[in-house]
Amino acid sequence: MAQPHHHSNITDVFAGIDWGGSFHQLCLIDSDGNTVLQQRFTHTVDGLNDLCQALRAPSGVVRAAIERSEGLLVERLLTLNIELFSISPKISARARERYQLAAKKSDAFDAFVLADTLRHEHSHWRPLLPASPALMQLRAVIRDRERVIRNQRDLENQLRATMEAYNPAVLHLFSTLDRNISLEFIHRYPLPAQAARVSHKRMVSFITREHYSGRTPAETLVERIRPHLLAASDGTNQGKAFTATRFAQQLQLLNQHVREYDSEIDRLLALHPDTHIFTSFPGIGPVTAATLLAGMGEDRARFPSAAALLAETGLAPVTKASGRTRQVRFRYAANKRMRHMIDWWAFVAVREDPHWSGVLYETARSNGQAHHRALRGIAARWVRILWKCWHDNTLYDPDQHPHRRDALTAIQQKELAPPSVPDRGGLALTTAS
Repeated sequence: MAQPHHHSNITDVFAGIDWGGSFHQLCLIDSDGNTVLQQRFTHTVDGLNDLCQALRAPSGVVRAAIERSEGLLVERLLTLNIELFSISPKISARARERYQLAAKKSDAFDAFVLADTLRHEHSHWRPLLPASPALMQLRAVIRDRERVIRNQRDLENQLRATMEAYNPAVLHLFSTLDRNISLEFIHRYPLPAQAARVSHKRMVSFITREHYSGRTPAETLVERIRPHLLAASDGTNQGKAFTATRFAQQLQLLNQHVREYDSEIDRLLALHPDTHIFTSFPGIGPVTAATLLAGMGEDRARFPSAAALLAETGLAPVTKASGRTRQVRFRYAANKRMRHMIDWWAFVAVREDPHWSGVLYETARSNGQAHHRALRGIAARWVRILWKCWHDNTLYDPDQHPHRRDALTAIQQKELAPPSVPDRGGLALTTAS
């Protein structure tokens, strides 16, 4: 219900929107903190139209705060002539403590807190800007691909547990369980007795039919099965085999979906003008480029300095100093999707760029740094360069990177042994130049 306190000359209006699945609470206050409107709107076509009309009605500059940065409501608000701010739920939770000590909560109160906090703090915050259709599509695809990858990993774990319960020999056959050839083997030979009857000739026929690209001969594959031909009771075998074949089919479908996502990402990257900046760096493939592009966006003012981007991606440590105590800690509050991808970028760069990134890694490790700490140091160097190229809209040029240029020149004059880098499972992999 509206509670008007009308003023004839409103110059600034601050809106707080407490969004929900079925209803959205809107609070409008003026520059003096007086409530202009407090009303609830349904999450329907008519409700969103009424909410947008309420935001268009006030004269002067309208600024709105909401606790999310994406979704139907946010995209609709970005079409209005207002300044929209995405507020962290942690910030709004702390802000509520300024207005009341009791831990009570209501949609109307939360909307007011967002609006009044925006009134006091908006000069320190940066509003959201609408992205191009190409970037919005890329963001949607890369985020949904991550969900498919999570489902794929969870399903693989379930299949692995099923195989361990009745037919562990398959787990020792090929390099990974989620490969299509492993899944097809489960589909064709789901029971331990069937796997035991796979001879050298039958294995040759199977891997030929499946276009096996591994370098392990059929005879070795057969020998891998023999020591692990454990089996449960007949009833357990039949029941687990029924489950295993269905899990394998689901995993094959997810594998196909991931390949389709990767093809779509390639297509979308080709349409975006900033793609060439990201792909010009060593160690950045299509998925990494898409994730970084989606996270950094197109607004160069969003990250005014390299330090801002380092903080966003969790590469800048947090310093806590009080009196004689000073601690430098890992930054947990960060864009975890970007942090994970930058960590992967650094890992790949150490392998693909061994004579600069690899040397930095070896030096850090010899100085006592842990594996991930060494990778973060390398990642911070690359992210500073990425920010500069992104900010200036230029490609990465090794000739403008003196430390790496000198390292590559030295390597051309004297061949050095490539560094050994632990893989994701902790095993040592030798990098190739």
